[in-house]
Amino acid sequence: MTISVKNLPVSEVKCSNCQACCCSSEVIIISDTGVPDRHIYVDVHGNESMLRLDDGWCSALDRDTLLCSIYENRPWVCREFGMGSNECIDERIEKM
Repeated sequence: MTISVKNLPVSEVKCSNCQACCCSSEVIIISDTGVPDRHIYVDVHGNESMLRLDDGWCSALDRDTLLCSIYENRPWVCREFGMGSNECIDERIEKM
C-alpha cells in the first residue's frame, strides 16, 4: 500500500540556499529607484519592466553568485518581495 504525502514543509529559505527563483518572474517597474537603463525593457506602449535575457532570468542577476547586481537600485517590486514569504515559497515550488 502506498500513502501519498502532501503539504510537506518547505525548508527555510535563507541567503545560503536561495535559488533566485523570483528572478525569472516578470517585474514591472512602477517607481523610479534608479534601475540602470541597460536593465530596462520598454514595450511598444511605453511600459517598463526588468529586462530578461535569453535564458529567461533578469538581466541584473549575477549568474555566478545568484545575487542582484543592482541591489541598491532594484525595483520596488523586488524590494517588497520577501525572502521566505508565501510568494517566495510558491515560486520555489513552481520552479524547483
